[in-house]
Amino acid sequence: MGKPTGFLEFTREMPQKKSVNERIQHYNEFIERLPDEKLNQQSARCMNCGVPFCHSGCPLGNVIPEFNDAVYKKDWKEAYDILNSTNNFPEFTGRICPAPCESACVLGINQPPVTIEEIEKHIIEIAFEKGLVQARKPNLRTGKKVAVVGSGPAGLAAAAQLNYAGHTVTVFERDDRPGGLLRYGIPDFKLEKWVIDRRIKLMEEEGVVFRCNANVGVNIHINDLLREFHAIVLAGGSTIPRDLPVMGRDLNGVHYAMEFLKQQNKRNANLDPFANASVESNIYPEHLNAKGKHVVVIGGGDTGSDCVGTSNRQGAKSVIQFELLPKPPDSRNGSMPWPTYPMTLKISSSHEEGADRLWAVATKEFVSDANGNLKALKIVNLEWKLSDDGRPAQFVEVAGSEKEIPCDLALLAMGFVYPQRQGLLDELGVELDDRGNVKASEKQYKTNINKVFAAGDIRRGQSLVVWAISEGRECARKADEFLMGHSLLETKDNMLLATL
Repeated sequence: MGKPTGFLEFTREMPQKKSVNERIQHYNEFIERLPDEKLNQQSARCMNCGVPFCHSGCPLGNVIPEFNDAVYKKDWKEAYDILNSTNNFPEFTGRICPAPCESACVLGINQPPVTIEEIEKHIIEIAFEKGLVQARKPNLRTGKKVAVVGSGPAGLAAAAQLNYAGHTVTVFERDDRPGGLLRYGIPDFKLEKWVIDRRIKLMEEEGVVFRCNANVGVNIHINDLLREFHAIVLAGGSTIPRDLPVMGRDLNGVHYAMEFLKQQNKRNANLDPFANASVESNIYPEHLNAKGKHVVVIGGGDTGSDCVGTSNRQGAKSVIQFELLPKPPDSRNGSMPWPTYPMTLKISSSHEEGADRLWAVATKEFVSDANGNLKALKIVNLEWKLSDDGRPAQFVEVAGSEKEIPCDLALLAMGFVYPQRQGLLDELGVELDDRGNVKASEKQYKTNINKVFAAGDIRRGQSLVVWAISEGRECARKADEFLMGHSLLETKDNMLLATL
């Protein structure tokens, strides 16, 4: 424990951000580095609890008190080794994870929790600067070949772990560059793409092969993979967005959020936003830009927030974001006891940049002008009835609350329902669960097809990047056991037991 009284002496401090006026002029990251003294103080706040609930709050089981202690001592190699033992990509989670570990922090019971996510980000960036992050090439190859379909966080984690186990790994990505949602879903102002490129280059040095523009089930036949590879990991994500089938849905100006975000990410990379448009159905019907428009973002989650930030950078005339559910409380209530992840009000950096937020609102109709273009939304307020535990359960429309609001661009950011079936999944004949995801147990990650495994959102449904990395790691261990009869890859449970 670095400083026994640290949590009494120091309060939570976050890094400085560039001003709103400055940061909305570009798409780069805008959060500055904590000074050395502040970083030392923040790591000193960790209490080294007898039962560190942050471990269980983190889907990866990160060994948090130990790396906080190493940061306090400025032992960067030890801090990196501890963090790297459970997390393949802390440079991703340190930027875009909602930090469920912080929600489970014991200090958070009556004080602001430890800044775990920021400390994690600082560990990995300092490790890269100091040359501590080196390619980990396996000493011996097993002769087994594994195909990983999808290069999002689950696919990358599975590929990295299977490569460390000595297998020859090829990652198939249908887009032009690897990264999946990290590359073309998350805006650059949250995750600059050189961060992904740096990790991909390292994985290639370690022996992982990436094949892009390789859409398995479309321009690559799944039977070819079944013949060539000893095991296959499906990590294609949950890509079919939730629709809003109300009157006027087909008007010009109504689009899925991911169409909008992906186009801007490609522009930032100086790529044609319409390249490879055929890999997804009904994608890129037009160039999307919010400049000078009244933008309404339908959906209150992270993707909706990303649309808000991107719209402001493009020069939107106004931005409104609304959510079907009622406004969350500012702090925990009886329905969200510590250490569970609290569904409290979240104000993202994009919200700080400007947006009107409405809650308990439903869309009744997309309203057209004379030319078939979207000009307004007809909305209605909702009244929610709560269940016995205080959660929203049922809603009714508030009589007389219907109204129209101006809207030239409506972005549907209501989440994703299941993976794309057309192509790979239909051709493979893999069994699906009741929600339309690939059926594979959490303990084994096996599908009904011999030697085919599944991990990440394609198996568990839409979730967090940190969960995808955890799934990829755990799935890799099961695939390794299938190939070799045993596995030396660490599991989350093993890492947690080692700290007790």
